[in-house]
Amino acid sequence: MKKTLFLVMDMMNDLVAEDGFNAQTYGVQVKERGVLERTKAAIAAARAAGALIGYVRVGFSADYREAPEASPIFSGARKNGIFQLGTWGTEVHTSIAPQPQDFDIVKHRVSPFYATSLEAVLRANKVERIVMCGVSTNGVVHSGAREAHDRDYEVVILDDCCAGVTPDEHMHAIACMGRYGRIVESTEFDWAA
Repeated sequence: MKKTLFLVMDMMNDLVAEDGFNAQTYGVQVKERGVLERTKAAIAAARAAGALIGYVRVGFSADYREAPEASPIFSGARKNGIFQLGTWGTEVHTSIAPQPQDFDIVKHRVSPFYATSLEAVLRANKVERIVMCGVSTNGVVHSGAREAHDRDYEVVILDDCCAGVTPDEHMHAIACMGRYGRIVESTEFDWAA
């Protein structure tokens, strides 16, 4: 098996929980697409095959010192009091909760690579392939796929373990990512290959 890291990205309560801040936006698509259930099964398959698991979470200090005020994405976090590290909102959803050996990668921007520990984790563990999923498809997943490609990793995106705010948003993002990696359904991916 190629040395693989499965990145589960931004599957935090503020984004995916039925009673989270974004329950009426991302939460709707996460539920309709069965993202949490499919991601849970994919994590189990990855673990069984010996893949490493990493969780990427967006989060800020209580005073939002890392959040850019001019960002159309992150200025809303400050205004709405979400994405605060150390709160329920930035914890990974309990249905797919990390285990002690998993990597916790905290980011302050859209990209899972920018100013995070991800690069060090990949190098230290001699990772060759990054399998990824998350919310949102056109945010962290799209950014992660492009950047992983440009760092010469094999990229695999689990289509059915991703969601956007709308079905169209997800579909368009997936269509673009086919240039940077392989798009597969989670049940069709052979973790042992």
